[in-house]
Amino acid sequence: MKIDDDVKEYIRKRKKDFRVCTSCSGASLVPAELSRPKETDLKVKIGDNTLYISAVQARWLRRIDMKMLDTGSCSLFG
Repeated sequence: MKIDDDVKEYIRKRKKDFRVCTSCSGASLVPAELSRPKETDLKVKIGDNTLYISAVQARWLRRIDMKMLDTGSCSLFG
């Protein structure tokens, strides 16, 4: 699975963990405090932080890009 460089940079700049999970619009990239990581998540170290990837989403994803960043469009995270 490829993680775009701009996603890695975004995570490093924010100095927090993120998670790719299922939302209203499909796979979404959100801060881990909004969608708590699960034991079954894949874990990818990015600098000092971790990107957690839902096992459900990992089955289908080939690439993680900035289009997955949830900007408040889903009431699950707002």
